[in-house]
Amino acid sequence: MAPPRGIHKDMSGRRLNRRALLAGGAAMGLLGATACSRVSSADSKDGGNLLSRLRSQGAVRLGIAGEIPFGYIDENGDFTGEAPEIAKVIFKRLGVAHVQPVPTEFASLIPGLRSQQFDVVSAGMYINPDRCQQVIFSDPDYRVRDSFIVRKGNPKNLHKYEDFVKSGAKLASGSAYAQIGYAVNAGVKESDIMVLPDQLAGLLAVEQGRADAFAGTAVTVRNVIRQSGGRRVEATEPFQALLDGKPDIGAGGFAFRPEETKLRDAFNVELHKMKKSGELLRIVRPFGFTKAEMTDLTAKELCR
Repeated sequence: MAPPRGIHKDMSGRRLNRRALLAGGAAMGLLGATACSRVSSADSKDGGNLLSRLRSQGAVRLGIAGEIPFGYIDENGDFTGEAPEIAKVIFKRLGVAHVQPVPTEFASLIPGLRSQQFDVVSAGMYINPDRCQQVIFSDPDYRVRDSFIVRKGNPKNLHKYEDFVKSGAKLASGSAYAQIGYAVNAGVKESDIMVLPDQLAGLLAVEQGRADAFAGTAVTVRNVIRQSGGRRVEATEPFQALLDGKPDIGAGGFAFRPEETKLRDAFNVELHKMKKSGELLRIVRPFGFTKAEMTDLTAKELCR
């Protein structure tokens, strides 16, 4: 994911429970195990030869960042998430039978890709111009907007960040969430924003009346309300956050080394087939994504 430029790191409500975190940490051993079998991309003519090499070896290494719902090791030790499940289907159709997770820190994904610690970034990474200078992206497989957790009936009529400036309502968000930056950009004083450790703490704050709303991504908000039962709270309709008066689009995709255009293009062909047939939505729905998160945006548009 990507923060509002120059404001905050975006956590987007993606947090592992303790058991999943420990499982993800154990899987870090895979990094060392796979580093010795790095695939060379020295031959970058005609779009690179990585796809043919992956077909020969029968496996592709996916860089993940242990972030729910995008790519993580679950509490049973299984490799899953929105992006890995898409990758499993696409790479099988490209003739690569197996996918191997390589967990790392989010900030290390692009450096790890460029240094060939893994072959593809499969972490729901936001596509933005800065990153497009370092890697090439597939077209996005999702677009996420913001939403609020509010009390049932939304008594203070909160639908966008500017509403907090007008009403004086109390806004909460998560530690280092991009939504704090959006709110400040809309005129909310940062000192007036209640910063909480995660989305569950935000839901409790709204239920208890300590905050009038908690801001997160629409996927995050829906998931935590569903998991909690949401008896006294509800989600507002998703809306597009603005930065300096312009939409700050959060759309994520898969990242590839710049020379591997053959692999990226072949991946895109299969991705677009899945979008057209509705298969993509069926795959990501269990992770909280809905038709509202589907997008026809392209990487080219987002890289501009």
